[in-house]
Amino acid sequence: MQEIILASASPRRAELLKRIGIAFRVVPSDVDEALEGDLDARSLALKLACRKAMAVAARYPGALVLAADTVVCCEGEILGKPEDHRDAARMLQLLSGRTHEVSTGVVLRREITGHHREEVVTTRVTFRRLSREEILGYIATGEPFDKAGGYGIQGYGALLVEGIEGCYSNVVGLPLARLGEMLREFGVDPLCRSLNTTLR
Repeated sequence: MQEIILASASPRRAELLKRIGIAFRVVPSDVDEALEGDLDARSLALKLACRKAMAVAARYPGALVLAADTVVCCEGEILGKPEDHRDAARMLQLLSGRTHEVSTGVVLRREITGHHREEVVTTRVTFRRLSREEILGYIATGEPFDKAGGYGIQGYGALLVEGIEGCYSNVVGLPLARLGEMLREFGVDPLCRSLNTTLR
């Protein structure tokens, strides 16, 4: 019976896994997540996810390790987590009235067998045009500061979004449909409880 480890401290990813009945424990990777130059958003998301997966898998070689990283890109600029209120306002002004891309790199790795699977899923998100008052009001909720791109679509940020093209859960932090396909390759099927892993 295999153990599943989420190599992330993100409460949003943990909540998504719980929603599809995955039993897991959290072991943050604590790797450097600094943005790196000369990589596009998809490549960066996958590189950071791989870095997290390898760091945790090396410590727990028998476990199935799940790692992910989400990168937001608008007008060619990669938007990380805002540094302060001013940075959050700048990001939201950039996103206002525009379509941006949210890319999540997802990695599943079991070190002891060398089985490694990786994917990148991209969703296009369109913001409606925001007033200065709306931007400041959203910043006042406190949501922007621990999220790439400075917003959370699962909270007050839903009020900013005009439409999406692609996977909604990908914008939250994990593309669940694609993740389900990947998990089945490791013998874990969220739709078949007899194959699901339960931690004792």
